[in-house]
Amino acid sequence: MGDPRGPQGLCNPPGASEGLAGPCGLQGSLCPGGSKRQNNLGLMFCVPSTEIGAIMNITKGGLVLFSANSNSSCMELSKRIAERLGVEMGKVQVYQEPNRETRVQIQESVRGKDVFIIQTVSKDVNTTIMELLIMVYACKTSCAKSIIGVIPYFPYSKQCKMRKRGSIVSKLLASMMCKAGLTHLITMDLHQKEIQGFFNIPVDNLRASPFLLQYIQEEVELLEIISQCSLYVVGKIVEELALPVFVETPSVCVLWSGYLTSDKIPDYRNAVIVAKSPASAKRAQSFAERLRLGIAVIHGEAQDAESDMVDGRHSPPTAKYVAAIHPSLEIPMLIPKEKPPITVVGDVGGRIAIIVDDIIDDVDTFLAAAETLKERGAYKIFVMATHGLLSSDAPRLIEESAIDEVVVTNTIPHEIQKLQCPKIKTVDISMILSEAIRRIHNGESMSYLFRNIGVDD
Repeated sequence: MGDPRGPQGLCNPPGASEGLAGPCGLQGSLCPGGSKRQNNLGLMFCVPSTEIGAIMNITKGGLVLFSANSNSSCMELSKRIAERLGVEMGKVQVYQEPNRETRVQIQESVRGKDVFIIQTVSKDVNTTIMELLIMVYACKTSCAKSIIGVIPYFPYSKQCKMRKRGSIVSKLLASMMCKAGLTHLITMDLHQKEIQGFFNIPVDNLRASPFLLQYIQEEVELLEIISQCSLYVVGKIVEELALPVFVETPSVCVLWSGYLTSDKIPDYRNAVIVAKSPASAKRAQSFAERLRLGIAVIHGEAQDAESDMVDGRHSPPTAKYVAAIHPSLEIPMLIPKEKPPITVVGDVGGRIAIIVDDIIDDVDTFLAAAETLKERGAYKIFVMATHGLLSSDAPRLIEESAIDEVVVTNTIPHEIQKLQCPKIKTVDISMILSEAIRRIHNGESMSYLFRNIGVDD
């Protein structure tokens, strides 16, 4: 028999096409590419293949994959991407000299090849940036055909607006990357989409929201099917999928259902999507519309005060210079902002609250939002974000807070934080990064990865 995943090795079950979902619910090239099974009851299940390395081994020659990290803990994502592409990681040495200078030594030829440099941000952000810049320049001087940076979390992305007598650091960093020799950038969920305009090279700003939405939905739908089945049916499904059965009694349905949903959001249709500040309302609206859920917005003293600091170039002069133009003229001043008492716009009473944002770093605003939602009657609180920086005492604070679970992707390594706080869960996004690399290298369109994504997403 031929390969069930189709001519390109991607999941393509009979009757499915690039625009249709396979039995696992994922569409086209984003399907994990396993095999399907049908039990005696006619229920269809997707059983992922154990040979993950063969999923996307469909790249043409001339591709080199490097990791620019000297910290071994930051290389997990690179290894996952290499496995999915079916290629070996390129040979390179990245290390720090005794005087803290960064040294990069490429140990294989890159002449005329497409070089993809994967850089995940460690706690030492500035060292991470220098490692990337030096490796990009080393590939440029070694006559690489193209140099594509894969930077899932773009550092300094919060410093993308003018502050009081400060600088737009994101623009500076973009200029440095382009000057070093970067020809293309793949990133994910930029803090502000306008950062793409800082580059004079193509930028693909991928989205992690499909994976976060899938995390909410995937096991709940199967649980609903099981809840309507008899004990005999449940036993057949357990046997077909080789899942563990804890007790062979009428309670097996409950026990097994708990196994399926142990790390998922239960009863998500009783949830409400929450924006912890008006600035996050667009992202929350995007999640709510796709899940057909309600939305709530927290407004007041607990909101992030970042917007108050924007464009400090127009800060008013001191009082003695106010009437310097002419003694009879008075320059009108803006009325100072006064935040109203904290309010929640929307009903969260007796419901699951899912707070969504792009970055979780300093968790104080999330903790304040969680306390507010608890006071308003929310009985479970989840936090979902793309980038989990989780700096300083964030794991301890989350563990002691009213938050039930924090779900982030692996754009940033946080294994140590997960050991400190079991509430932190990880969603793997290596699949979409691998597919982006494959499409760019093979000269295929990237539009498939941006389907159903609007301007505000």
